[in-house]
Amino acid sequence: MKRQVSYQWRLRELMATAGMFTTSELAPPLAERGINLSLSQVHRLVTGTPERLSLPVLAALCDIFECTPTDLIATKAENATIRKVATGDAVVDLSAVRPKRARIRPEG
Repeated sequence: MKRQVSYQWRLRELMATAGMFTTSELAPPLAERGINLSLSQVHRLVTGTPERLSLPVLAALCDIFECTPTDLIATKAENATIRKVATGDAVVDLSAVRPKRARIRPEG
């Protein structure tokens, strides 16, 4: 059975809990830990959901907010639903059905 996995990036929630309400407030603590990102990169990190994240950035964020990666990234895994396919009697044979011929009548 296939499993469908997803995750939720919770950096904004951790920032709000720590009293940080703008993305520019996160740049100095990151720089103190050797992570030098531009303000636009910090903004994307906070407002988006990253598909790739370096381990030094993850470690720095966990140190800043005194949390674990599990607190920062909430994961979820579910069994994928299987699509049902019509079989047997549910199949309709359309070869016997023919459309009616159209008749064109003169105006009048």
